[in-house]
Amino acid sequence: MNGQYLGELAALGTATMWAFSSIAFTLGGQRVGSVVVNRMRLVAAVLLLAVTHWLLIGRPFPWDAEPRRFLWLALSGFIGLVIGDSMLFQCYVLIGARIGVLLLSLSPLFGTLLAWLLLHETLTLPELGAMGLALAGVAWVVLERGKGGAADRAGHSYGRGILFGIGAALCQAAGLVVAKPGLAGGFPALSATLIRMTTGLVVMWLLAAFTGEAGRTIRRVRADRRAALAISVGAFVGPFLGVWLSLIAVQSARVGIASTLMAMTPVISLPLVPLIFKERVSLRAVLGTLVAMAGVALMILL
Repeated sequence: MNGQYLGELAALGTATMWAFSSIAFTLGGQRVGSVVVNRMRLVAAVLLLAVTHWLLIGRPFPWDAEPRRFLWLALSGFIGLVIGDSMLFQCYVLIGARIGVLLLSLSPLFGTLLAWLLLHETLTLPELGAMGLALAGVAWVVLERGKGGAADRAGHSYGRGILFGIGAALCQAAGLVVAKPGLAGGFPALSATLIRMTTGLVVMWLLAAFTGEAGRTIRRVRADRRAALAISVGAFVGPFLGVWLSLIAVQSARVGIASTLMAMTPVISLPLVPLIFKERVSLRAVLGTLVAMAGVALMILL
Protein backbone atom coordinates (compact mmCIF):
# COMPACT_ATOMS: atom_id res chain seq x y z
CA MET A 1 0.00 0.00 0.00
CA ASN A 2 1.55 3.33 -1.07
CA GLY A 3 -0.40 5.52 1.32
CA GLN A 4 -2.65 6.98 -1.38
CA TYR A 5 -5.78 6.30 0.67
CA LEU A 6 -4.19 6.60 4.11
CA GLY A 7 -6.30 9.62 5.08
CA GLU A 8 -9.57 8.04 3.94
CA LEU A 9 -8.81 4.77 5.75
CA ALA A 10 -7.84 6.69 8.90
CA ALA A 11 -11.13 8.62 8.75
CA LEU A 12 -13.14 5.40 8.49
CA GLY A 13 -11.05 4.00 11.33
CA THR A 14 -11.94 7.07 13.40
CA ALA A 15 -15.67 6.56 12.83
CA THR A 16 -15.29 2.87 13.75
CA MET A 17 -13.36 3.64 16.94
CA TRP A 18 -15.94 6.21 18.01
CA ALA A 19 -18.75 3.74 17.38
CA PHE A 20 -17.08 1.15 19.62
CA SER A 21 -16.21 3.72 22.29
CA SER A 22 -19.84 4.89 22.45
CA ILE A 23 -20.93 1.30 23.09
CA ALA A 24 -18.20 0.75 25.69
CA PHE A 25 -19.14 3.94 27.54
CA THR A 26 -22.82 2.97 27.39
CA LEU A 27 -22.05 -0.40 28.99
CA GLY A 28 -19.92 1.25 31.67
CA GLY A 29 -22.48 3.99 32.32
CA GLN A 30 -25.28 1.47 32.79
CA ARG A 31 -23.26 -0.14 35.59
CA VAL A 32 -21.68 2.80 37.46
CA GLY A 33 -23.35 5.93 36.06
CA SER A 34 -22.43 8.41 33.36
CA VAL A 35 -20.59 10.85 35.66
CA VAL A 36 -18.26 8.12 36.93
CA VAL A 37 -17.55 7.07 33.34
CA ASN A 38 -16.68 10.62 32.31
CA ARG A 39 -14.29 11.08 35.24
CA MET A 40 -12.45 7.79 34.80
CA ARG A 41 -12.20 7.87 31.00
CA LEU A 42 -10.53 11.31 31.24
CA VAL A 43 -7.88 9.83 33.55
CA ALA A 44 -7.13 7.04 31.08
CA ALA A 45 -7.20 9.33 28.04
CA VAL A 46 -4.87 11.94 29.56
CA LEU A 47 -2.34 9.27 30.56
CA LEU A 48 -2.32 7.78 27.06
CA LEU A 49 -2.10 11.19 25.37
CA ALA A 50 0.66 12.39 27.71
CA VAL A 51 2.82 9.33 27.00
CA THR A 52 2.26 9.75 23.25
CA HIS A 53 3.05 13.48 23.46
CA TRP A 54 6.25 12.69 25.39
CA LEU A 55 7.38 10.10 22.83
CA LEU A 56 6.62 12.21 19.75
CA ILE A 57 7.23 15.79 20.90
CA GLY A 58 9.71 15.25 23.72
CA ARG A 59 7.73 16.39 26.76
CA PRO A 60 4.63 15.07 28.55
CA PHE A 61 2.72 18.37 28.33
CA PRO A 62 2.87 21.51 26.14
CA TRP A 63 4.01 23.83 28.93
CA ASP A 64 5.31 26.35 26.38
CA ALA A 65 1.85 27.19 25.01
CA GLU A 66 1.13 30.93 25.16
CA PRO A 67 -1.32 31.98 27.93
CA ARG A 68 -3.91 33.26 25.43
CA ARG A 69 -3.78 30.04 23.40
CA PHE A 70 -3.94 27.96 26.57
CA LEU A 71 -6.99 29.91 27.77
CA TRP A 72 -8.95 29.31 24.54
CA LEU A 73 -8.12 25.60 24.51
CA ALA A 74 -8.93 25.22 28.20
CA LEU A 75 -12.29 26.93 27.71
CA SER A 76 -12.91 24.64 24.74
CA GLY A 77 -12.16 21.62 26.90
CA PHE A 78 -14.51 22.81 29.62
CA ILE A 79 -17.40 23.32 27.19
CA GLY A 80 -16.85 20.20 25.11
CA LEU A 81 -15.52 17.65 27.61
CA VAL A 82 -16.94 18.66 30.98
CA ILE A 83 -20.40 19.87 29.96
CA GLY A 84 -20.84 18.27 26.54
CA ASP A 85 -19.50 14.79 27.27
CA SER A 86 -21.32 14.63 30.61
CA MET A 87 -24.58 15.19 28.73
CA LEU A 88 -23.54 12.72 26.01
CA PHE A 89 -22.85 9.88 28.44
CA GLN A 90 -26.13 10.54 30.23
CA CYS A 91 -27.81 10.42 26.83
CA TYR A 92 -26.17 7.02 26.19
CA VAL A 93 -27.51 5.69 29.49
CA LEU A 94 -31.05 7.00 28.91
CA ILE A 95 -31.66 6.17 25.24
CA GLY A 96 -28.68 4.08 24.08
CA ALA A 97 -25.61 4.49 21.92
CA ARG A 98 -27.33 4.32 18.53
CA ILE A 99 -29.55 7.38 18.95
CA GLY A 100 -26.88 9.10 21.06
CA VAL A 101 -24.28 9.07 18.30
CA LEU A 102 -26.94 10.06 15.76
CA LEU A 103 -27.80 13.14 17.82
CA LEU A 104 -24.10 13.90 18.20
CA SER A 105 -23.80 13.93 14.41
CA LEU A 106 -25.75 17.21 14.52
CA SER A 107 -22.56 18.85 15.80
CA PRO A 108 -21.38 20.03 12.32
CA LEU A 109 -24.77 21.71 11.81
CA PHE A 110 -24.57 23.49 15.15
CA GLY A 111 -20.97 24.40 14.37
CA THR A 112 -22.04 26.02 11.10
CA LEU A 113 -24.78 27.98 12.87
CA LEU A 114 -22.40 29.14 15.62
CA ALA A 115 -19.79 30.15 13.04
CA TRP A 116 -22.51 32.16 11.28
CA LEU A 117 -23.57 33.86 14.51
CA LEU A 118 -20.15 34.39 16.12
CA LEU A 119 -17.62 34.37 13.28
CA HIS A 120 -19.91 35.93 10.64
CA GLU A 121 -19.46 33.04 8.21
CA THR A 122 -22.19 32.97 5.57
CA LEU A 123 -24.72 30.19 4.96
CA THR A 124 -25.66 29.39 1.37
CA LEU A 125 -29.05 28.12 0.27
CA PRO A 126 -27.71 24.60 -0.51
CA GLU A 127 -26.14 24.47 2.99
CA LEU A 128 -29.47 25.40 4.55
CA GLY A 129 -31.14 22.65 2.48
CA ALA A 130 -28.55 20.08 3.63
CA MET A 131 -29.07 21.19 7.22
CA GLY A 132 -32.81 20.70 6.86
CA LEU A 133 -32.27 17.22 5.37
CA ALA A 134 -30.07 16.17 8.28
CA LEU A 135 -32.50 17.53 10.87
CA ALA A 136 -35.39 15.77 9.14
CA GLY A 137 -33.54 12.45 9.22
CA VAL A 138 -32.72 12.79 12.91
CA ALA A 139 -36.28 13.86 13.75
CA TRP A 140 -37.66 10.86 11.86
CA VAL A 141 -35.54 8.51 13.96
CA VAL A 142 -36.01 10.07 17.40
CA LEU A 143 -39.78 10.49 17.01
CA GLU A 144 -40.08 6.71 16.68
CA ARG A 145 -40.18 5.31 20.18
CA GLY A 146 -40.41 1.59 19.65
CA LYS A 147 -41.22 -0.87 22.38
CA GLY A 148 -38.27 -2.62 23.96
CA GLY A 149 -35.82 0.20 23.29
CA ALA A 150 -33.10 1.26 25.66
CA ALA A 151 -35.22 3.99 27.18
CA ASP A 152 -38.09 1.65 27.93
CA ARG A 153 -35.89 -1.07 29.40
CA ALA A 154 -34.15 1.38 31.74
CA GLY A 155 -37.39 3.13 32.69
CA HIS A 156 -35.95 6.61 32.07
CA SER A 157 -37.40 9.59 30.25
CA TYR A 158 -36.90 9.36 26.50
CA GLY A 159 -37.38 13.10 26.11
CA ARG A 160 -34.64 13.86 28.64
CA GLY A 161 -32.28 11.60 26.73
CA ILE A 162 -33.00 13.46 23.48
CA LEU A 163 -32.38 16.83 25.16
CA PHE A 164 -29.08 15.57 26.61
CA GLY A 165 -28.01 14.38 23.14
CA ILE A 166 -28.87 17.68 21.47
CA GLY A 167 -27.08 19.55 24.25
CA ALA A 168 -24.01 17.36 23.79
CA ALA A 169 -23.91 18.11 20.05
CA LEU A 170 -24.28 21.83 20.70
CA CYS A 171 -21.48 21.81 23.30
CA GLN A 172 -19.16 19.84 21.02
CA ALA A 173 -19.73 22.38 18.24
CA ALA A 174 -19.22 25.30 20.63
CA GLY A 175 -16.05 23.70 21.96
CA LEU A 176 -14.60 23.42 18.45
CA VAL A 177 -15.51 27.02 17.59
CA VAL A 178 -13.86 28.24 20.80
CA ALA A 179 -10.78 26.09 20.09
CA LYS A 180 -10.17 27.79 16.73
CA PRO A 181 -8.14 30.73 18.14
CA GLY A 182 -6.10 28.27 20.20
CA LEU A 183 -5.18 26.24 17.13
CA ALA A 184 -4.10 29.27 15.10
CA GLY A 185 -0.55 29.45 13.79
CA GLY A 186 -0.06 25.74 13.22
CA PHE A 187 -0.16 24.71 16.88
CA PRO A 188 0.12 20.87 17.05
CA ALA A 189 -3.29 19.21 17.22
CA LEU A 190 -1.96 16.57 19.63
CA SER A 191 -0.82 19.29 22.05
CA ALA A 192 -4.19 21.04 21.76
CA THR A 193 -6.02 17.78 22.45
CA LEU A 194 -3.89 17.17 25.54
CA ILE A 195 -4.62 20.66 26.90
CA ARG A 196 -8.36 20.20 26.34
CA MET A 197 -8.39 16.73 27.93
CA THR A 198 -6.28 17.84 30.91
CA THR A 199 -8.62 20.78 31.54
CA GLY A 200 -11.59 18.42 31.55
CA LEU A 201 -9.76 16.07 33.91
CA VAL A 202 -8.84 18.81 36.41
CA VAL A 203 -12.32 20.38 36.45
CA MET A 204 -14.17 17.06 36.76
CA TRP A 205 -12.00 15.82 39.62
CA LEU A 206 -11.99 19.15 41.46
CA LEU A 207 -15.79 19.07 41.37
CA ALA A 208 -15.71 15.46 42.54
CA ALA A 209 -13.42 16.36 45.45
CA PHE A 210 -15.54 19.38 46.37
CA THR A 211 -18.71 17.28 46.47
CA GLY A 212 -17.04 14.36 48.24
CA GLU A 213 -17.47 12.05 45.23
CA ALA A 214 -13.81 11.47 44.32
CA GLY A 215 -13.26 8.52 46.66
CA ARG A 216 -16.69 7.07 45.84
CA THR A 217 -15.89 7.22 42.12
CA ILE A 218 -12.70 5.22 42.56
CA ARG A 219 -14.38 2.69 44.86
CA ARG A 220 -17.29 2.13 42.44
CA VAL A 221 -14.97 1.41 39.54
CA ARG A 222 -12.67 -0.83 41.64
CA ALA A 223 -15.70 -2.79 42.83
CA ASP A 224 -17.04 -3.36 39.30
CA ARG A 225 -14.42 -4.93 37.06
CA ARG A 226 -16.73 -5.07 34.06
CA ALA A 227 -17.34 -1.33 34.28
CA ALA A 228 -13.61 -0.69 34.70
CA LEU A 229 -12.89 -2.81 31.61
CA ALA A 230 -15.58 -1.03 29.56
CA ILE A 231 -14.24 2.40 30.55
CA SER A 232 -10.63 1.39 29.80
CA VAL A 233 -11.55 -0.02 26.39
CA GLY A 234 -13.69 3.01 25.57
CA ALA A 235 -10.92 5.45 26.56
CA PHE A 236 -8.36 3.57 24.47
CA VAL A 237 -10.41 3.25 21.27
CA GLY A 238 -12.17 6.64 21.52
CA PRO A 239 -10.28 9.59 23.07
CA PHE A 240 -6.90 8.00 22.27
CA LEU A 241 -7.03 5.89 19.07
CA GLY A 242 -10.01 7.74 17.60
CA VAL A 243 -8.49 11.18 18.12
CA TRP A 244 -5.12 9.93 16.86
CA LEU A 245 -6.64 8.52 13.67
CA SER A 246 -8.64 11.71 13.15
CA LEU A 247 -5.41 13.74 13.14
CA ILE A 248 -3.91 11.38 10.54
CA ALA A 249 -7.09 11.68 8.48
CA VAL A 250 -7.06 15.48 8.48
CA GLN A 251 -3.34 15.57 7.68
CA SER A 252 -3.51 13.00 4.85
CA ALA A 253 -6.85 13.70 3.14
CA ARG A 254 -8.93 16.70 2.17
CA VAL A 255 -10.75 18.02 5.22
CA GLY A 256 -14.20 17.74 3.63
CA ILE A 257 -13.68 14.08 2.69
CA ALA A 258 -12.13 13.21 6.06
CA SER A 259 -14.89 14.97 8.02
CA THR A 260 -17.60 13.23 6.01
CA LEU A 261 -16.13 9.78 6.57
CA MET A 262 -15.60 10.48 10.28
CA ALA A 263 -19.27 11.46 10.56
CA MET A 264 -20.30 7.92 9.58
CA THR A 265 -20.24 6.73 13.20
CA PRO A 266 -24.08 6.36 13.42
CA VAL A 267 -24.10 4.16 10.31
CA ILE A 268 -21.36 1.93 11.72
CA SER A 269 -23.25 1.73 15.03
CA LEU A 270 -26.43 0.41 13.35
CA PRO A 271 -25.36 -3.27 13.08
CA LEU A 272 -23.51 -3.20 16.42
CA VAL A 273 -26.50 -2.20 18.56
CA PRO A 274 -28.65 -5.30 17.82
CA LEU A 275 -25.65 -7.57 18.42
CA ILE A 276 -24.59 -6.08 21.76
CA PHE A 277 -27.76 -4.62 23.28
CA LYS A 278 -30.30 -6.95 21.63
CA GLU A 279 -32.22 -3.85 20.56
CA ARG A 280 -34.37 -4.12 17.45
CA VAL A 281 -33.49 -1.55 14.78
CA SER A 282 -36.44 -0.77 12.52
CA LEU A 283 -36.33 0.02 8.82
CA ARG A 284 -37.47 3.54 9.67
CA ALA A 285 -34.46 3.96 11.99
CA VAL A 286 -32.07 2.75 9.28
CA LEU A 287 -33.55 5.01 6.61
CA GLY A 288 -33.71 8.01 8.94
CA THR A 289 -30.06 7.54 9.93
CA LEU A 290 -29.00 7.33 6.28
CA VAL A 291 -30.99 10.49 5.44
CA ALA A 292 -29.38 12.33 8.37
CA MET A 293 -25.90 11.19 7.31
CA ALA A 294 -26.57 12.32 3.74
CA GLY A 295 -27.49 15.76 5.06
CA VAL A 296 -24.36 15.93 7.23
CA ALA A 297 -22.18 14.83 4.29
CA LEU A 298 -23.68 17.48 2.01
CA MET A 299 -23.28 20.07 4.75
CA ILE A 300 -19.56 19.34 5.02
CA LEU A 301 -18.86 18.97 1.30
CA LEU A 302 -20.80 22.01 0.02
